[in-house]
Amino acid sequence: MKRCEWMLPLAMVALAVTMPARAQDEQAAQAAELAKKLANPIASLVSVPMQYNYDKYGGANDGAVVSRLNVQPIIPFSLNDDWNLITRTIVPLVDQRDFPAATSNESGLGDITASLFFSPKAPTAGGWIWGAGPVFLLPTATKDVLGTEKWGIGPTGVALRQEGPWTVGMLTNHIWGSGGDDNRRNVSATLLQPFVSYTAKTHTTFSLNTESSYDWKGKQWSVPINIAVAQLFKVGTQILQFQVGARYWADSPDNGPEGWGWRAQLTFLFPK
Repeated sequence: MKRCEWMLPLAMVALAVTMPARAQDEQAAQAAELAKKLANPIASLVSVPMQYNYDKYGGANDGAVVSRLNVQPIIPFSLNDDWNLITRTIVPLVDQRDFPAATSNESGLGDITASLFFSPKAPTAGGWIWGAGPVFLLPTATKDVLGTEKWGIGPTGVALRQEGPWTVGMLTNHIWGSGGDDNRRNVSATLLQPFVSYTAKTHTTFSLNTESSYDWKGKQWSVPINIAVAQLFKVGTQILQFQVGARYWADSPDNGPEGWGWRAQLTFLFPK
């Protein structure tokens, strides 16, 4: 057998082995990029997180529990070569049980919050990713006790850096609310959400954040500290991320949530 004749089968075998390995490397790189984008609140990625929160109340409401399912579609729009518009909407479905006041034991839709972030497509020279725009409060609650019955608007912004597996940043907004029911207190609330996360090579993300809010009318802080772990995976052609974690209420209004609660989240991803 001539040399070229026996070398050809060997080359075909080597190619057959190399091609799956390259495909696996490409898939791993794509998964790593998706996991990194999920740590960025204003990434150019269509996703639909379904976030479930469970909290116990104390004080005069001792023994009461609130379950909240937040449906949070995130949809980016390309405005031009330099800018994106990222829409983040929170649609809360609430179930309140075992409150001493029977009128508080209701289930239904809460107030919807919708944020618009105008964000440059490229990070700054210093590596910062940022976005800013308006945030809206919509009085969509199906029961009086589940919402504010006020229209609201204000500014929102986010800034973060991503270096290697680390993501560090903060999201903030302030909402002023008026109109609606004259018998309800006007809204003036600030949200401060610093966050840090680490994404491992297994596409597992470990995160820590606080979703602190201050009610300027009631002069009260709500400070839940959240720690969670999330895993990226695939079912058929659908890419998903599942997250589970605990939350501790470092501060809250009188008769509000206290102690430990928990959170679970399933995110549907639709990469381009």
